[in-house]
Amino acid sequence: MPHITTPHELTDLRSKLSIRSEKASHTLAICNGTGCQASRSAPVVEALREQLSEQGLEERIRIRVTGCQGFCEQGPVVVVEPGDTFYCRVAPEDAAELVSSVSQGNVLERLLYVDPVSQERMPTEADIPFFRAQDRVLLGQNRRVDPCSIDDYIAAGGYKALAKVLTGMEPEKVIEEIKASGLRGRGGAGFPTGRKWASCRAAPGDLRYVICNADEGDPGAYMDRCVLEGNPHLVIEGMLIGAWAIGAGAGYIYVRKEYPLAVQNARTAIDQARAYGLLGRNILDSGFSFDLEIARGGGAFVCGESTALMASIEGQVGDPSPKDIHTVEKGLWNRPTNLNNVETWANVPFIINNGADWFAAKGTEHSKGTKIFALTGRIKNTGLVEVPMGTSLRDIIFDIGGGAANGTAVKAVQTGGPSGGCLPESQFDLPVDFETLSEAGSMVGSGGMVVMDERTCMVDVAKYFLEFLQEESCGSCAPCRIGLSRMLEIVEDIAEGRGRLEQIDLLEELADTVAHTSLCGLGKTAPNPVLSTLRYFRDEFLSHIQEQKCSAGVCRALTVYSIESENCDGCGVCLRGCPVGAISGAKKEPHVIDPEICTRCGICRSECKSDAIYVN
Repeated sequence: MPHITTPHELTDLRSKLSIRSEKASHTLAICNGTGCQASRSAPVVEALREQLSEQGLEERIRIRVTGCQGFCEQGPVVVVEPGDTFYCRVAPEDAAELVSSVSQGNVLERLLYVDPVSQERMPTEADIPFFRAQDRVLLGQNRRVDPCSIDDYIAAGGYKALAKVLTGMEPEKVIEEIKASGLRGRGGAGFPTGRKWASCRAAPGDLRYVICNADEGDPGAYMDRCVLEGNPHLVIEGMLIGAWAIGAGAGYIYVRKEYPLAVQNARTAIDQARAYGLLGRNILDSGFSFDLEIARGGGAFVCGESTALMASIEGQVGDPSPKDIHTVEKGLWNRPTNLNNVETWANVPFIINNGADWFAAKGTEHSKGTKIFALTGRIKNTGLVEVPMGTSLRDIIFDIGGGAANGTAVKAVQTGGPSGGCLPESQFDLPVDFETLSEAGSMVGSGGMVVMDERTCMVDVAKYFLEFLQEESCGSCAPCRIGLSRMLEIVEDIAEGRGRLEQIDLLEELADTVAHTSLCGLGKTAPNPVLSTLRYFRDEFLSHIQEQKCSAGVCRALTVYSIESENCDGCGVCLRGCPVGAISGAKKEPHVIDPEICTRCGICRSECKSDAIYVN
């Protein structure tokens, strides 16, 4: 490995790497992120390597193993460069034909993406609606680099921004550039990044720290994980620039243990950056010294909160502390500390390279740039989505996400993780920005976006998030510890048929108390799912109480399944699928459900192809 000591050496290395990469006529960019690994991408990588060897094409065709490329629903994904031919759901047995077609300059039609509406085969990312409506500033980099290759990152322009600030920008100038860009923290609250950096730099003391918060604990969220897995050097470069601006000499990347690939790739990247002289002492002959370490969290949701996270790094129990003094003044080991999440740090090199005006031109007046969302739930196109701030929920859910799966109607979307809120379809024209979603009773949060269809019970949704937050609460303050338990008891009563009308008022009163008196952000935002479901789906709560009915068929105590004889063709699928034998009927004749035996598991309804099973 070369040890780079000057900006000139970095530029020279980048030129040499670019010339080296041009020797191959084609590159196969294979997604090997966590999502594609679950779809067996690793055997695809090995099969393609074997075929390149067998066909004698190792010099002509290069393989680049990448992190997540975004369209998780279609993995494993292979993109052929140049031309950006997009192949999806590639299997190991496709390797021989795929390699042969690339070598001959042909397109392998059967592996192209098929649009579910037009049934048209679409050869490139630019043709596919999922990609076409995005602005993939950060995610687009994932396809261009092997996360375990610093050479790939440098060849793609990596560490150019670092050299720029170390050779021509004073720390105060860097902070002013970040302020002018309008970058706000992508971890949840949306606090202006430049203001935070300025406060940390101005805090008294000689020793400062920067921390990357990769403790992404929201159910259904995996934006930070995929950026850190797929492009760890981008995050490291952002932290180096932030450390220069703030005056920090050391930093930590705090990653939860459930993210082993992110830990592995980040650790490899740190080792490579040290070996190249881009971490350590006197970086690029600037007199600036900075180093990084990995700190692994134990999976506690509350450790996403800044004071709890810092306590965890110090080896203490990850409990939040009062913020009468901010962590930018007294944070890690009582020193000035700047904490940003993965996505925030990853934006920094782009702002330095392209300028504050370039970043500020994207988004809305108060919410600048792009934002990555994890689009999950009952939707056709699941995956990572990056769009300009201000894009409407409707555009994300329908134009990019393709709408609900299985032909059902979209009912709601939950944004912002467990601390966010549930918004109905009538609110989907709202722009996604920090202020608008907050006013609507939800939040941008770190970027989780869970789509729900008409078979979702909103009372059950409120119960789920209360259970999660009660389990993850540290219990340090009474409002959160006791208040969440009482709220959960009320919602359980409603879901199980014991609810009373007066409990709804009590639930709202408790929610307001917990939000205003809890110690940390977990407790202050924990009532959001309950308050938003009461605000937009109060009729479902009333139906559970007054009619003793769950129209979605989710709350078992209030659900009775029946078969519509006119729609039942007697196929026997529900009969065979029932685990307790509650369904009877002759073949090709209408079946019947015995309510005395039925456990209300819902398997019959999910298996029925003729939509003959309904909820009384």
